[in-house]
Amino acid sequence: MVVKVGIAKLGNIASGVMAELLLDERADREDMETFMATSGTKLQEKDIDRVINNMKAWGPDFAIVVSPNGVLPGPTKAREALLAAGIPSIVITDDITTKKEQFEALKASKFGYIIMKADAMIGARREFLDPIEMADYNGNLVKVLAVTGAFRKLQMELDKVIDQVKAGKKGDALVLPKVVISSDKAVAGEFTNPYAMAKARAAYEIAQSVAGVNVKGCFMTKEWVDYIPIVASAHEMMRAAAQLCDEARELEKGMDGVIRKPHKKDGVIVSKVKLISKPE
Repeated sequence: MVVKVGIAKLGNIASGVMAELLLDERADREDMETFMATSGTKLQEKDIDRVINNMKAWGPDFAIVVSPNGVLPGPTKAREALLAAGIPSIVITDDITTKKEQFEALKASKFGYIIMKADAMIGARREFLDPIEMADYNGNLVKVLAVTGAFRKLQMELDKVIDQVKAGKKGDALVLPKVVISSDKAVAGEFTNPYAMAKARAAYEIAQSVAGVNVKGCFMTKEWVDYIPIVASAHEMMRAAAQLCDEARELEKGMDGVIRKPHKKDGVIVSKVKLISKPE
């Protein structure tokens, strides 16, 4: 059986850059196929309607709806429209746990969710953010989510749903993830060196706090002479988090202790630690 996984990418967060790639890192899995429909950079209703129509036409076994602030009207409309079409949906978004009423509603709903607490808002001020600064920030953020273990936890949760579909479950019978990726959850089981784990955990905590700094710089500070250094400091924080991840990875490599868990062609996940060895 080939499982059809749809990815509805609305706007951008770093998790959306990698969502389908984490499921098929060598593009050789034979048990699943993916299709992505995107609204581009914006969350306008007309763009989201196009995503919904394309996704419904493809008819996935389940859909992943990736967006910033997943409780906004646009992302909410997208997943509700997919559910109405009989397509189970999993929300992947940044930290919405502070929006208590909306988050409680999401928790009580039929939708799955994976909250990436460190997938932090960018410093979106025109006086500071140009295309290169945007790309550099996202590169640092992708490194943090990868090396800390957050991406592995996301991938594992999605693979569990794929396995359920392969076992014959569908629709409401699917058990969808309801997971918040905190620093503790991200680093669990990812490191053989405790100092590497400590550095990765520090990186995740820093990345989580970047969002608050950028909210202050983008929405709470009016004068450009005041908000430019605020958003610049948030990007420096993300750079420091990425550097900590580099240090953590190098410690693991120095011990020949990097944990690798590739997919086989049939989707089975195998693992290894020693570099010169075969995954089993």
